[in-house]
Amino acid sequence: MDRLHQVLEGKPASARALVDFDGTAFTYGELQMESAALAQILQNHGVRGGDRVVLVAENSVLYAAMVFAASRLNAWLVLVNARQSAEEIAAIEAHATPRCVIFTHSASEPARAHAKRLEAQKIGALACGPIYATKVKETETEPVSAGSDQVAVLLYTTGTTSAPKGVMLTHKNLLFSAKNSARFHGLTPDDRVVGVLPGTHIYALASVFLPAMIAGATLHLFARFDTRAVLSLLRGGATRFPAVPQMMAAIMQHLHEAGENLNAPALISMMTGGAPLDPGLKARAEKVFGIPLNNGYGMTETSPSIAATHNDNPRDDVGVGAPYEWIEVRLWDKNEHGIGEIQVRGENVMKGYYRAPERTAEAMTDDGFFRTGDLGRFDDGGGLHIVGRLKELIIRSGFNVHPPEIEAMLSKHPDVFQVAVVGRMVPGDEEILAFVKGTDALQEEALKLWLRDRLVGYKIPSHIFIVDTYPAAATGKIFKHKLLDHFADRISQKDTESAAP
Repeated sequence: MDRLHQVLEGKPASARALVDFDGTAFTYGELQMESAALAQILQNHGVRGGDRVVLVAENSVLYAAMVFAASRLNAWLVLVNARQSAEEIAAIEAHATPRCVIFTHSASEPARAHAKRLEAQKIGALACGPIYATKVKETETEPVSAGSDQVAVLLYTTGTTSAPKGVMLTHKNLLFSAKNSARFHGLTPDDRVVGVLPGTHIYALASVFLPAMIAGATLHLFARFDTRAVLSLLRGGATRFPAVPQMMAAIMQHLHEAGENLNAPALISMMTGGAPLDPGLKARAEKVFGIPLNNGYGMTETSPSIAATHNDNPRDDVGVGAPYEWIEVRLWDKNEHGIGEIQVRGENVMKGYYRAPERTAEAMTDDGFFRTGDLGRFDDGGGLHIVGRLKELIIRSGFNVHPPEIEAMLSKHPDVFQVAVVGRMVPGDEEILAFVKGTDALQEEALKLWLRDRLVGYKIPSHIFIVDTYPAAATGKIFKHKLLDHFADRISQKDTESAAP
């Protein structure tokens, strides 16, 4: 197997593969036909092997068919979430120089708006919806390889710590990770998987969608996260719930406010990743759901999985478990506390950054390890703990402060749902700012007093802002690099109050 579309081969044609956002079910045989027909439509439109094709998408059967259709044509699929702005999509287009842009027209109002803005035209139709595409452009094709080292997907990172980069992931990268993920989690054809994570993100693509297809399971697709709709599926027989912490928090908040119980009788596994997990949220989720909340760690550049916990070996902390046995993980340049940069080597590591050989060289060591830029440590049992990012480190009054430590403590407060902590340079020092979402009972000074009994003084935030929303990616991952600008008015007001006599 050296192409993504080959995962559909050998599956019972009548077995249910996908349930679309509107409730329409598609079998594996129907998905095969949809992807083959879409490949022909694209080829008729002028798409060639080695072309980059942008898909502006939200979760839908058309998204799935497009993944396999691009694979059939040896085209590079550039996955873009429809909720990204016109400017963000334009920047990706300028860098990727796609042959054309396709849209999940029926699944998403933002996708339709982008299609209209870019003057896309209908070029065909499938059972899963109409196919809208921009006119083809004269572009250079990339070399096509007969082997599995052919690039399958080009993913542009969200750029939470730097400018976005185009990550080249090969068929080998994705199949290697997806097959091992399906085996690790024990997926079977009897599984019904909640497909609410955005398929344009590596977590959903290689740790949810492709593993479900490899296992012959059923994936229920949600164009967007909707608390009530997801709860309905959980109560209606879903067996596996992969999510991000923010989704778990939203469900528990809804249950709390509505005074409801979960009642998900078939659920056997829930998994979170894509963003740091707070211990308080983990404890509450396990109490509400009644099963372990498994935590995983990965990156786009590693397709994505690096480590994860498992139901058979649950943890009472927020460690991400032992690294997967099929890859190599090391900590580089460890300090006296055993904390070092997490580096990864294996068939899951990207081919490189597109059109950026210098950035690729910077990201790789001479012996083939990818530098994650994340700080971690191993416990005595070999479990990996994510301490923070190299660039996230706050130096306050000469002391090193890692934001996840403060976030973890604040998350234990019974009225706190979510936390994000960042540093801000001030004259002569760096201060700590916390942005907290929770119940109406939260008050800044009360939270500070609560923290004083639990953290050393230099780790207490200078200011704690009670907020309703965060600047966030489509996955729910908080854009920490945007917090200071997003809440600039409130920060300025706080500065004024602090300076007043």
